[in-house]
Amino acid sequence: MNVPKIPELKRVIGLPHATAMVAGTIIGASIFVQPSEITGQVNSVGGVFLVWLAAGVLTFFGVLVCAELASIFTQSGGVYVYLKEAYSPSIGFLWGWGMFWSVHSGIIAAIAVIFARYVGFFIPLDNTTVKLVAVVVIITLSAINYLGVKHGSTVQALFTLGKVGAIIFIVVLGFVLGSKNPEHFVTQNIVSPEISVNSFFLALVAGLFAFGGWHMVTYNSEETINPRKTIPRALMLGIVIVTLCYIALNAVYMYVLPLDVVASSKRIAADAADALLGYGGGSFMSFLVIFSTFGALSGIILCGPRVYYSMARDGLLFRWLGAVHPRYHTPHRALVIQAVWSSILVMTGTYQKLFIRVVYTEWIFFALMAIGLFVFRRRSNIVRSYKIWGYPVIPAIFIVFSFLIVANQIISDPRESLFGLSLVLVGWPVYFLWVKKTRRS
Repeated sequence: MNVPKIPELKRVIGLPHATAMVAGTIIGASIFVQPSEITGQVNSVGGVFLVWLAAGVLTFFGVLVCAELASIFTQSGGVYVYLKEAYSPSIGFLWGWGMFWSVHSGIIAAIAVIFARYVGFFIPLDNTTVKLVAVVVIITLSAINYLGVKHGSTVQALFTLGKVGAIIFIVVLGFVLGSKNPEHFVTQNIVSPEISVNSFFLALVAGLFAFGGWHMVTYNSEETINPRKTIPRALMLGIVIVTLCYIALNAVYMYVLPLDVVASSKRIAADAADALLGYGGGSFMSFLVIFSTFGALSGIILCGPRVYYSMARDGLLFRWLGAVHPRYHTPHRALVIQAVWSSILVMTGTYQKLFIRVVYTEWIFFALMAIGLFVFRRRSNIVRSYKIWGYPVIPAIFIVFSFLIVANQIISDPRESLFGLSLVLVGWPVYFLWVKKTRRS
């Protein structure tokens, strides 16, 4: 008697696609729209470059932590798996809980709305139509990823290649055409170029959030070819690419525009394009934002369901969510519920408050993840193919800054921050009720 084979995820993601997933997921709309949060805090050209470089280096420290953990664990789910194995399933559950109800789904909803708003630059859209366009792009990309991880990762790779190519084009064009202007890197109308420790840290926090999504490639371990080596390499290559892109773009912005304009602009890339090409350059940049957000959204939609799939397989969610499509070899049901919930957040507009209140809580889990590295180093039975350079200093620095980000958010806005943290902690009693019910059944 032949027993039917249970469908499994397929290993089809190689180093180029994994690297594109890292870079493409991070590079969304923020670098083209609003670096003003950083420039507004740091009123000097050198200070701005230092912030972006520091944000890139600190993110790289987090990447190194993730790289060693990815070389140990090859189960899909990434951060969820690392937290579960270092502490307990309850901590991993809280990560997945926050992801689904607010952070990950909220990111999908927010980026989809940005995409739709920039579509409105070319086609007039009212508020309701913007929401409908956002839902359509969520469903479209979910459908592409439903049909196979190869389809989704290929779309991601193509759009990442296009984004990086466009950034190179902008940088070259900016320095060539911008050279006609005799004034570069000027700080006119800036009251004082002095930088306080507080303002530098606030700018650094904004820069670190611009690097958000660097860890998501770890969610796809079971679909990655030789994940113990591929994922660490992809993480490092991806962050280097992103850091270079961010610094180069900011160099162009400040080469073409005065620092006070960069600090106040809400559409910096479009303003820089207008300065270079005249009126109409903003149309090109609006198209680039559409292109960029579509690519970033593709990667985020692809990665998230692997966490829910892994949780379901571990018995921490409904078992049916852990199903793999027999033909397409994707966690199709997890993809569907993610698309449905993200669309609901778009249509109700609730993603805005949820996301803003909860997004900082990621850094609590990042700190715990890095502390987990110390836990695993003490276990003699752990086999790894990569060891972080600079241990224990680098993970310790990352832990300190992760907690500083959390503390800064709570001090800056205690009411909203504590409310957001409570939304995540609600998952704790839910976990124990779920475990109790599962044991009974």
